[in-house]
Amino acid sequence: MSEFKVQKTYEEINAKIKAGQAVVVTAEEMVGIVKKHGPVEAARKVDVVTTGTFSPMCSSGAFINFGHSNPTTKALKVWLNNVPAYAGIAAVDVYIGATEPTEDDPLNKVFPGEFLYGGGHVLEDLVAGKKVLLKAVGYGTDCYPNKNIEKEVTLADLPYALLVNPRNCYQNYNCAINLSDRTVYCYMGTLKPQVKNATYCSAGELSPLLNDPYYKTIGLGTRIFLGGGVGYVTWHGSQHNPKALRSENGTTRRAAGTLMVQGDLKQMSARWLKGVSMQGYGSTMAVGIGIPIPILNEEMAAYTGVSDAEIFTQIVDYSYDYSHGVARNYGEVSYAQLKSGQIEVNGKMVPTAPLSSMVRAREIAETLKGWITSGKFLLEKPIQTLPSE
Repeated sequence: MSEFKVQKTYEEINAKIKAGQAVVVTAEEMVGIVKKHGPVEAARKVDVVTTGTFSPMCSSGAFINFGHSNPTTKALKVWLNNVPAYAGIAAVDVYIGATEPTEDDPLNKVFPGEFLYGGGHVLEDLVAGKKVLLKAVGYGTDCYPNKNIEKEVTLADLPYALLVNPRNCYQNYNCAINLSDRTVYCYMGTLKPQVKNATYCSAGELSPLLNDPYYKTIGLGTRIFLGGGVGYVTWHGSQHNPKALRSENGTTRRAAGTLMVQGDLKQMSARWLKGVSMQGYGSTMAVGIGIPIPILNEEMAAYTGVSDAEIFTQIVDYSYDYSHGVARNYGEVSYAQLKSGQIEVNGKMVPTAPLSSMVRAREIAETLKGWITSGKFLLEKPIQTLPSE
């Protein structure tokens, strides 16, 4: 006999989606449903919960094939709008990373550097339909005699372009503060001295992996919203750490799980892939991701019904502790507190600011909800779920 009072399958849910009968709600909406009806009744009522997040995700980039020239070229070095791309793959295959700066960027030589353009901006320009200057140099071979290519290309001109992000969609992350007497510039933004501000980077109750804390429905083959198009989870991401401290509701209280994702860059939109310049740190790219959570039983209903007030993260000093590997925190705060605009640190109230956009996260969850309710998007049962231990 099943341990659950409610049991559904992917096939049953997909059949309801095809028939236009599936009940789909966002993770924010599910919080109220579970609170009012309890997880068992919520599982009976709801078939799919949609999630969303939009924030800087450094471990991102794209494999691009730029096509053969005449005469042919075996590229040794390649630049797109003066941003180096890794050419050590094949003759005209490259990988461009979101954090790669332009060849002539002064970096932090004049501190703090501005990092006005990088790989993430190249990808945004491509999906926006803009022309990008491609330069390639080779050393010449009998089968690839041409040593130089320089031409403008658009995304439509490229034979192949695949977004492949090795680490996206962190399951929770630190709240960052600065205990020192100097301004700290880092990937968590600009942190004022003597704890005059705090930053965080998660959509909280809308964040995908916080709605499936043990990765019971997310894994190899899961179909997702990625960059405005359809993508897939292809593996657990680098730095995946499912053993992080958890609350009783399953949510992690530290940075934990991550996803490796990919999708056709030609389906994507500049609204959901945005180049980002972070002063004193570097360039990166904000990525939009949304994952549908099938409500297979009351356990999944309970997980998706967890609110911001029930999700906690740690407060970490980025002036010394983070950069020197000191495992220490200055308390824990809920996302309800973070989103209120201020938290208490060492006895004083500190203003908070998100790097993750709640407005865009809601839009992603609503967009995905619309795709599913219209029958355009079916759920894909993962071949293998993510490692949970």
